[in-house]
Amino acid sequence: MLPMTTHPASDPNAFLAALYQAAVQRALPLHNTAAYLPKPPKGRTVVLGAGKAGGAMAQAVEALWPADQPLSGLVVTRYGHTPPRPAGLAQRIEVVEASHPVPDAAGLAAAERILALTQGLTADDLVLFLISGGGSALLTLPADGLTLADKQRINRALLNSGAGIGEMNCVRKHLSRIKGGRLAAACAPAQVVTLTISDVPGDDPSVIASGPTVPDRTSCADALAILQRYKIDVPAAIEAALKSGALETPKPSAQWDKQPVHLIATPQQSLDAAAALARSAGLNAYVLSDELEGESREVGKVHAALARAAARGLGPFQKPCVILSGGETTVTIRPQAPGTPKGRGGRAGEFCLGLAVALQAQAGVWAIAADTDGIDGIEDNAGARVAPDTLARAEAAGVKAADCLDRNDAYGFFAAVSDLVVTGPTHTNVNDFRAMLVL
Repeated sequence: MLPMTTHPASDPNAFLAALYQAAVQRALPLHNTAAYLPKPPKGRTVVLGAGKAGGAMAQAVEALWPADQPLSGLVVTRYGHTPPRPAGLAQRIEVVEASHPVPDAAGLAAAERILALTQGLTADDLVLFLISGGGSALLTLPADGLTLADKQRINRALLNSGAGIGEMNCVRKHLSRIKGGRLAAACAPAQVVTLTISDVPGDDPSVIASGPTVPDRTSCADALAILQRYKIDVPAAIEAALKSGALETPKPSAQWDKQPVHLIATPQQSLDAAAALARSAGLNAYVLSDELEGESREVGKVHAALARAAARGLGPFQKPCVILSGGETTVTIRPQAPGTPKGRGGRAGEFCLGLAVALQAQAGVWAIAADTDGIDGIEDNAGARVAPDTLARAEAAGVKAADCLDRNDAYGFFAAVSDLVVTGPTHTNVNDFRAMLVL
């Protein structure tokens, strides 16, 4: 646990930042990997992986794996998310970088290389798969009949549609040659052990990064229904393949019981770490849930109602308190009139903007929302913070919250009032972190 050096009443923003850091620290790979590493095999150990925490997870394995045992492999992470290498730590696992959230040629090349490394494995070999959020975009290998450009277009459409992460990853699995359990199938007859950091509501390993080493319970029919629901077009040949079931993924069976999957860090653990820090400062701490979903602005409104009630001494939350939540909300990009400036921002920022509007400058309430990977969507901030005077400062700066919300421009709003939260990549990813301080 981080030391509490700032009292919440003297500097609420610094206190909320400390809670966020406590959540991030709890999820760092080096703190969570040792207990889940298998024994070295008779043969080779090949490390494969993908995700925003991929570089840090690879370094954790390198630090913990016996120096006299062979170790090699390839992991792909997001551009700029490879952590600095500790002095004296030899590199045995190659780490490459690619684009997120929309895949690129570098991610395609990495996926092809990772699949190629599964060739020639024997029953004496071990494949250690390291997976974390972001792996769906980073590990892209289109199904036959799809091009990279097709995958990029479909991915952008899904991101803008408001679809939930489970829906998006259902589609991704069925349009891939590597996701939805296909990578594990390619590793046979080698033993496969998966270590994963969860960034999805419910911690379902088959959803995290579209489950490359986990069997899939969804179907081609499910994927087709999602595409139709959000009016996303696919090539005619792919639509026909989905209808016929030709793109079906490996399904659960007894053979998968021999391929263990370990959750080494979860959103709930990080929320609990933040709650413990809040309690050490003398506050009541309440964790709503680690799996909240829905439109970011609407989730912000609900949180605002809870905070306003607590500030007035009503409801179940007794002040002074911290109200915490996690999960993965969504942002539906709204069409704009020609000439309207394009909005910027991710789901944490839009949550904060919806929260600020609904709080109505409520006295005694401060808040932070930030993605635990340090990047909110595709911007350079992790999220934003809200204070009782946020709307007043915005008005003084000539910025209207309602207009920014209409344009999905949370970044522009919080930049104008100097309330962006900028951390840089954290080298982990357990989804959104939200905390409201009520004094």
